[in-house]
Amino acid sequence: MWNRIDYGWRWFATAFSFFMFGLGGILVPIVVIPILYLLPGSTVQKQQRGQRFIHYAFRTFIGMMASLGVLTYEVKHRTKLQDAKLVLANHPTLLDIVFLISIIPNASCIVKSALVRNPFTWGPIKLAGYIINDDDADNVLALAKTAFNKNHALVVFPEGSRTTPHQQTTLKRGAANIAIRTQVDISPVLIQCTPLTLTKMHRWYQIPKKRMHFYIEIKDKIMISPYLESKTPSKGARQLTRDLSQYFNQEIELRE
Repeated sequence: MWNRIDYGWRWFATAFSFFMFGLGGILVPIVVIPILYLLPGSTVQKQQRGQRFIHYAFRTFIGMMASLGVLTYEVKHRTKLQDAKLVLANHPTLLDIVFLISIIPNASCIVKSALVRNPFTWGPIKLAGYIINDDDADNVLALAKTAFNKNHALVVFPEGSRTTPHQQTTLKRGAANIAIRTQVDISPVLIQCTPLTLTKMHRWYQIPKKRMHFYIEIKDKIMISPYLESKTPSKGARQLTRDLSQYFNQEIELRE
């Protein structure tokens, strides 16, 4: 009986949480964006305000889910992100970006162009000045370099989408290209959710039998200087992509 009550409560709390997330996505462009853009300051300052707002909003959202008993979480070595430039993370669940932005006050990120057309996500994207992945690699690289010059921490999921459960991680070359061509070191983050849920294979309402626990560990920086010695940036990016794939797969296997 207690298990049924606990499950029912967590289902209701999960539904409420996602409702509040969607409501926030609608209210941001209606209320928050006009207020922040009316305040004096440059475009850079307005984007910084937007990033801070999203950071605190996501931190509040995670805190609410934890308070409602939907999830628990643990963040290890948070201080390693203080001077991070390029943050690369594996991507097992729907909540990964929410967690990362909630612990990185100056976070920017590269988002799919489809999210700009989503009524629940276009407001926060516009507010924080996130980079739109429009398949123009040169434009994305230029915007990434601009973000680093503004002291933004750029969050990228090098897989491109959520990981298929129980399969080896296959990384795309875009993240490595950014690292090589802008010459910034990588701050890797390992994300694990137990029991696994909110993956490509799960709907939001398919909640696990017990509370999900998120383990987020910020690892030591990966220096890119050895890859800059390659004959061409493309060759360095290919090698870095292979090494990053091996790195994340090994780290995930160790945690499992």
